[in-house]
Amino acid sequence: MIVSPGRGRYDRPYATEEGGGRSMGGVWNGPASRERDDLGAPGAGTRQNLREQVAQALRDALVAGEMRPGVVYSAPALAARFGVSATPVREAMLDLAKEGLFEALRNKGFRVAEVSERDLDEIIEIRRLIEVPTVARLAGESLSERAETLRPIAEEIVSAAGRGDLLAYVAADQRFHLSLLALSGNARLVETVRDLRARARLYGLRGLPDARMLASSAREHLDLLDAVVRGDAEAAERLMNHHLQHVRAIWSADPPPA
Repeated sequence: MIVSPGRGRYDRPYATEEGGGRSMGGVWNGPASRERDDLGAPGAGTRQNLREQVAQALRDALVAGEMRPGVVYSAPALAARFGVSATPVREAMLDLAKEGLFEALRNKGFRVAEVSERDLDEIIEIRRLIEVPTVARLAGESLSERAETLRPIAEEIVSAAGRGDLLAYVAADQRFHLSLLALSGNARLVETVRDLRARARLYGLRGLPDARMLASSAREHLDLLDAVVRGDAEAAERLMNHHLQHVRAIWSADPPPA
């Protein structure tokens, strides 16, 4: 049975000697602090499906901060934890390396990529250049009926925040923003933002132990959607810009001034 590798906090388990591997200790006591055992049995599908399941479990561990930047992890050791062969784990980690989440080290394993404060500033700058004018334009294009279909996702974000479920929050947040941008009809734009989000989210969302911050960020999705639905381009632009500033603050305990 494949599960998210942590089942609690990674205290550098499954790391190579270079990564300082030692036994798991303590529990992750962030907003979610829950076990994950929902990825299905490895024999249930093809190797490609298994590869995708492992990749998603690793993404979840990165989002939750259970796998740490700079630490080297062994594919065979992770495979033993998953109860599968090393091949789909190695393939999944290579896929994530292409997304910028891991760095492949010859004969050593895979190191979780490190993201600097400058990296995060640059990611937010690019997202602001793309998403703020795009969302403002969508608000002015009479897309209220199509935009309204995204309300269940926005409400799912709020619900996940209320439960303190970080992984569900991040998954719904991604679906909301990418679905909203998809209304533009520009697939390349959506893929660009998807890549930027992937490169930033491994940062572990360390600013979210406070449930109030999570709830505040969640509510912003409904406010943004309301602005788009009523065709208020000025409000949509302002709200999208504020939301990205809020996201940057969540990423770091010492964010840049707004």
